Amino acid sequence: MTDTLAATLDLLAEAAARADARHEFIPKVTWPQGIRMAVNVTLDFDAMLLRRLMNEPPSQLAKGEFGGRVGIWRMIALFDSLAIKGTVFTPGRIVELYPEALRHVHAQGHEIADHMWEHHVPKNPDLERDHLRKASAAIESITGSKPVGTRSWHTQSLLQEEGFLYNSHGHAHHLPHYHRDPGTGKALLNLPFHYVIDDAMFYSFAWLGSPNQAQRISDPDRVGDMWWDAFRQQYQQGGYLNIVMHPFVSGRALRVAMMDRLLRRMQAMPGVWFPTSEQLARHVLATHPAQER
Repeated sequence: MTDTLAATLDLLAEAAARADARHEFIPKVTWPQGIRMAVNVTLDFDAMLLRRLMNEPPSQLAKGEFGGRVGIWRMIALFDSLAIKGTVFTPGRIVELYPEALRHVHAQGHEIADHMWEHHVPKNPDLERDHLRKASAAIESITGSKPVGTRSWHTQSLLQEEGFLYNSHGHAHHLPHYHRDPGTGKALLNLPFHYVIDDAMFYSFAWLGSPNQAQRISDPDRVGDMWWDAFRQQYQQGGYLNIVMHPFVSGRALRVAMMDRLLRRMQAMPGVWFPTSEQLARHVLATHPAQER
């Protein structure tokens, strides 16, 4: 082995060790008695906001608006028809744009969680803090309490300072796990998802200025089959699944119908729990607290 190769391997080993130190995995997550598997059903309620940030044309903005005018109502009606409690991650700006829809979400018993102020995190620390606090205040105006969950790129130390219990963003593991802030060493619970269980990856035609060769518009039944296979694999392990949808994407009628069939199929399996993300986070925090370091 050459000296250069040896030095490269040492650097890789050091990087892997640093990455490993940032994560604390739970060997075996246990659910409430009688529960074999937990499923979080979540919505990213962006409406047209992300498209505005990307300076997309009016035709694309209209697709986003569909999520606020129609899609969110259809998705919540679906969850209610199945007695499933979901989590809606929403930017603070969307609270200003669609307060009636979010009041309905809250009234039906679903969780409303943070998704940044304008779907991005400013690099300036003071402005980042201002964005997070404004988003929290907007959500509190609907629910009466500050959100405890987020799906964001916010600085972990800031999230913990502001009282957040969990983030649902990283995907270093398929089960809930902890992520340690490199500065403070404090652990924050992460409820992971993967983009293969994200509707935008399959139905996003003419999205984010993507070229023709990058377009994708899948048959809903094909997506349903893939998500069912992912569910079955996790069910066999007694695991966890985080389903990510967007009202402007999955709120289309044929996709709502697919999700109805898929969720009913999941519900037919014994021992499947559909909590809000907050409910699941509080269970894990109580039964599998992070180790003291």
